[in-house]
Amino acid sequence: MSTQEQARALMIRHQQMNRNREQCALSRAAAEVGMPAEAAELWSHVHNRSHASSSAYNPSNVGMS
Repeated sequence: MSTQEQARALMIRHQQMNRNREQCALSRAAAEVGMPAEAAELWSHVHNRSHASSSAYNPSNVGMS
């Protein structure tokens, strides 16, 4: 696997992890306010991309000690 292919695979995996993390957060928030969990999935399906604030869901270095 070339360096370029490795970088692409890493980027795709990172985006998938961000998407999953965001979806979990949206589902929990929806459950807290009494909405069905499926409602939280609507944004991603309509736009087919991560939300602009998804960088806020990136893991921090705080827990990496």
